Amino acid sequence: MATRGTAGVAALAMPLKRAITGKVVAVFNDRARGEAPVVRRADGLFGPRAVAWRVNGDVTSMMVGGVAGLMMQMLHPAVLGGVWDHSKFRTDMAGRLRRTARFIALTTYGDRGEAEAVIARVRRIHGHVRGVLPDGTAYAADDPALLAWVHVTETMCFLDAWVRYAEPGMSGADQDRYFAEMAVVASALGADPVPRTRGEARDLVRAMRPGLRYNERTREVMGILRNQPTTSFISGSFQALTMQAAVDLLPGWVRRLHGLDNPVMARPLVRAGTFGAAQTLRWAFR
Repeated sequence: MATRGTAGVAALAMPLKRAITGKVVAVFNDRARGEAPVVRRADGLFGPRAVAWRVNGDVTSMMVGGVAGLMMQMLHPAVLGGVWDHSKFRTDMAGRLRRTARFIALTTYGDRGEAEAVIARVRRIHGHVRGVLPDGTAYAADDPALLAWVHVTETMCFLDAWVRYAEPGMSGADQDRYFAEMAVVASALGADPVPRTRGEARDLVRAMRPGLRYNERTREVMGILRNQPTTSFISGSFQALTMQAAVDLLPGWVRRLHGLDNPVMARPLVRAGTFGAAQTLRWAFR
């Protein structure tokens, strides 16, 4: 009787699982462009035993970390200049986030040919992204230092979100391994310097801080990011929770530059809600 009862519960749960996973797949894959979920291949840049395989496949921590990373990246005027002058962020911020997620998926889980192809494509795009900031400073998206800033911010935030919402007891050695593995992609993109440990990542962020700014451009992009229209999967409440969790994940000095509040009393609720969402998605994909 217990076995039949368990089987019955599982059968009832399957439609819900399929509904959740189907909506997540639709969010991260542009069907109009013929995109399908990336198939995990052992013959890629990493492989099943890589730390990157377990970190980069968690939907909630990648969403929270991705948004937090973008909040950090936009504080660099030259990085923001490329977005401001050469992208459709005002009308397609969700598309930008989707493309970033797909790049991470292909370089982490695709076969070597898929990973190398998408890296080459991004390098070609970067080669055409050039401009001049309002203060007269020239910028280029393939500048190794700018690529290093984008890489270190998103890598730190992905890992921090994973540690907070999936593996609080993650060893320092595994965290360093994650940076060393992700350095393979950053180096292939042309970034320099590329951190290969958490300590090196902290040092790079510290070195870049004097050049960071919050200005009218930052304020506008931040406003667009925080007021994205909802989708059939990302409800208003879930989207708001993701944004709050991303703000909570940021270092205090980044929040202060943005002028963002992170009330102490609200943090347990934000973290509990985000952890609950993460558990639900892991259950659906299990």
